Amino acid sequence: MSKPKRVYSCQSCGGQFLQWSGQCSECLAWNSLVEENVSFSARALPRMNGYAATDAKITDLKNIQFSEIERFSSRIKELDRVLGGGIVPGSVILMGGDPGIGKSTLLLQSLCQLSEHHSVLYITGEESLQQVALRAQRLELPQQKIRLLTETRVESIVSHALQEKPQVLVIDSIQTMHTDLLQSAPGAVGQVRESAMQLTRLAKQTGIALFLVGHVTKDGALAGPRVLEHMVDTVLYFEGEADSRHRLIRSVKNRFGAVNELGVFVMTEKGLREVSNPSAMLLSRSGLTVSGSLVTATWQGSRPLLVEVQALVDSSHLGNPRRVTVGLESNRLGMLLAVLHRHAGIMTYDQDVFINVVGGVRLLETSADLPVLLAVLSSLRNKPFPEDCLVFGEVGLSGEIRPVPNGQERLRDAAKHGFKSAIIPKANMSKQVINGMTVFPVAQLTEALDITRQIAMQETVKD
Repeated sequence: MSKPKRVYSCQSCGGQFLQWSGQCSECLAWNSLVEENVSFSARALPRMNGYAATDAKITDLKNIQFSEIERFSSRIKELDRVLGGGIVPGSVILMGGDPGIGKSTLLLQSLCQLSEHHSVLYITGEESLQQVALRAQRLELPQQKIRLLTETRVESIVSHALQEKPQVLVIDSIQTMHTDLLQSAPGAVGQVRESAMQLTRLAKQTGIALFLVGHVTKDGALAGPRVLEHMVDTVLYFEGEADSRHRLIRSVKNRFGAVNELGVFVMTEKGLREVSNPSAMLLSRSGLTVSGSLVTATWQGSRPLLVEVQALVDSSHLGNPRRVTVGLESNRLGMLLAVLHRHAGIMTYDQDVFINVVGGVRLLETSADLPVLLAVLSSLRNKPFPEDCLVFGEVGLSGEIRPVPNGQERLRDAAKHGFKSAIIPKANMSKQVINGMTVFPVAQLTEALDITRQIAMQETVKD
């Protein structure tokens, strides 16, 4: 047995150093170095001229043969959507989220239904078998064929998996696993990295679909080394507010499907229930016409999603007015307000501006630029925006309205939900007419403001 080696590992990036310092020199994180005792007992590979000798052969790209990816359903349609159409044999999926948000519940629901037609194995390192069985009984799930194991040692898990040969394997969670190759405590950077590497090797060699449940830090990022996200095929984030029933699953990495795909669920007494029409759920408004509120169409993976953007502009009594955003990048709001001042002459330097995206959805694309500005203007002037009007478009620094991808799909989805008009970029205007919808194409921010005034005047005349 080799003598343990003392190293200092960064809890953010996984870098290792021989001496402690206040800041990691690789990721520049402060106070992230933790002392670990590392002892490798693995047999070294034979070496030749300073490099490890392997049996791998170089192959021409044109000579590589492959077949179509065969998927099978997880029995939950929204989860299949986020995964790209289903579970791929041999794939490794990392699912992260806040404690108690529903990660274990969703996977247990999927496994219990999968066990009717596939062999599955659920390995828990945090809960006892009685706790898992109690949850399955409370959710009224089928329990006859699902296999359970309480274990935290990776070598034992690999041995059981080779004997059981399951088609789907769940590890809950990766931070509780440890390997005999290292002497550091479970949850340390080295343990997480080496445990995930051994389990990933098992999945690739045997074709087992592997789900890894991961903890998150207080900043919302997956705990452990950053290399953990690079080793797996798919990374899913469970999102949702603690006081809300809505749960969102977003794919931030997917080698077998679209990135930023979104799955929507609702937490009920019987577990997580999928939402087939999330736009209708997110647009369930009170029916009152209020200023500072309008609807936009954001593109989430492979489908449009209609969400409500709210703005509140109020006089500031501070030296530096506040810019608060929920679901939108705060730096982008500051840039948009500068464009509004420079090209429209509307000043907000003495106003507090608050932006909220209803339903806990995060707007990651630039199509929300024009809706945010019009919502700010509506709140500033206390002029309500029509409920049946849709807005989307990117705003450039010179005040131009730039096109966004999949403009026609967004309009068609809005028409299905009863929207009668839309303000869109001129470059997204198509010759195809959408029945029942009036489309206003704009090329500059000033044009969008003029059309907004016309719509407001029409609404006033109707009233």
